[in-house]
Amino acid sequence: MGRAESIYAELLWQGGRAAVPPVDVHLAASILALSFFEAENEGRSLAEVTGLDGEELTELCRIAFPHVSLPEQGAPQVGHEEQALRDILWMNCGEASVFELLLARLVARRCQRPNHLWQDLGFASRDELSMLMRLHFPRLALKNANDMKWKKFFYRMMCSSEGFRLCSVPVCTECDDFEACFGPEDGEALLARIANGKLPSSASSSVAGYA
Repeated sequence: MGRAESIYAELLWQGGRAAVPPVDVHLAASILALSFFEAENEGRSLAEVTGLDGEELTELCRIAFPHVSLPEQGAPQVGHEEQALRDILWMNCGEASVFELLLARLVARRCQRPNHLWQDLGFASRDELSMLMRLHFPRLALKNANDMKWKKFFYRMMCSSEGFRLCSVPVCTECDDFEACFGPEDGEALLARIANGKLPSSASSSVAGYA
């Protein structure tokens, strides 16, 4: 088992008495496992890679991983684009819970990474991202009925909220770049890629010291 997968497994075990359903423990553990890995290997703080400040990370652990405590974290800088996406997600959440607020901020920050969004959330496939959207941001899931790539969809939502027109064609089917928005989002899950040694791994990545 790779180091990032070990972190995921440990977080999952720590979610035994979580205040959220097991599926949410899995989703949060996937995001945090990859975030732990990146923070250590890139020399960045956990706050920087998750978009959550120290209090928010503590609250996420209280909700999903009640036996994990994290060292003190600073506050991440949030740009205009990221804040716009935070707002869109929060305004379209299902229950307006604290967990969904934190999830919106996690998704907005991970959207800044270069891979498919499902990969940069640490998920096994795009299906898990679609599940997350249906569970916690159902109005956005309904609006994305044509299954546009989520990053493309989010940017279209942000442009609409700012009063801009993102595309010059009236309907997507007339666009010459249709595949860029609706093509397959294939690829290997990043946690699997790390486990297979395709990404550099630090030997000491672990949440054991925080439990």
